[in-house]
Amino acid sequence: MTEPVFAVYGATGHTGRLVAAELRSRGRDLILAGRDATRLAAMADEYGARSHVAAVDDPIALRELTEHATVLIHCAGPFSKTGEPVAAAAAAAGCHYIDHALEPHHVKRMFDFQPLAQRSGSTMVPSMSFYGGLGDLLTAATTEGMTAIDRIVVAYAVAGWRLTTGALNTARQLFAETERISFTGGALSIGFVEPRNAVFAFPPPLGPRTVIAPVPYPEPLTVPRHTPVREVEVMLTARTFEEDQVFTSEDLDPESRAKTDFTIAVQAIAEQGSRSAHLTGHDLWRAGALASVNAADRLALGDGPVKSGVFSPAEAFAARPFLHLLEQLGAFTTSL
Repeated sequence: MTEPVFAVYGATGHTGRLVAAELRSRGRDLILAGRDATRLAAMADEYGARSHVAAVDDPIALRELTEHATVLIHCAGPFSKTGEPVAAAAAAAGCHYIDHALEPHHVKRMFDFQPLAQRSGSTMVPSMSFYGGLGDLLTAATTEGMTAIDRIVVAYAVAGWRLTTGALNTARQLFAETERISFTGGALSIGFVEPRNAVFAFPPPLGPRTVIAPVPYPEPLTVPRHTPVREVEVMLTARTFEEDQVFTSEDLDPESRAKTDFTIAVQAIAEQGSRSAHLTGHDLWRAGALASVNAADRLALGDGPVKSGVFSPAEAFAARPFLHLLEQLGAFTTSL
């Protein structure tokens, strides 16, 4: 059996380096890809890997990359600009695709690749990262066996988040958007939503915290694909964006950037009762990288969905075992 090849697009960025380092530690065959030939060559020498130069506006180079890879992990945001060209190349080539996208509109567009992915044999999992991906997985694990759920809240408490250039550009775009994707009354809707301040009761030791609600994350799009619910809302602690350096940290060193503390809590309310669960950890960047690498490993080794196509994280993988594996790797601890 031929060894699978793992391509990391956006390999020289902070997330890309974390993903590549984890893959290298597992002895995987790597292609480091992106647009900066000099930085890629230097990193390839350091990692003992191959490099491939491919800008997002170069479909030929992207197709060459995806034709040589078994699975591609896309780490170069904002995905509203970079996601579709890379995903299209992967879907056409039959290369499995995973990304770290936060933008709901990008994630929604990824599901339009369903017919092409099914024909080519590609399995595509957008938003397999900290924001969006872990929330989707934790929701599925929390609500196992529940029916007719009235409301699901996914709440993120994050301290010490220091935005990279890609994350900063994504945040500016998301919070300026007026066409928000919501899930209410059992249906998706797109339109303006007035953000508000609310209070969410996180588990101890955090307790009740002021949150921004809703925040434009992918769970209103992904969670209803696998969980019967009438309303999904995502919240984020207001304090996260009030901290010093959060918007001025593009050149921060990796060690400082790793100093984050986080809790993700899910609350599901139904007529028959409610359930809640949470996970807590440090270094949200590493948690996201581990999530995408473990997903890529499973797809490359044939341990993914039975059929090809486009899936949310919790559609693609059994949520509880996946989260427990990440817990064993030190990404976080869970209450599951």
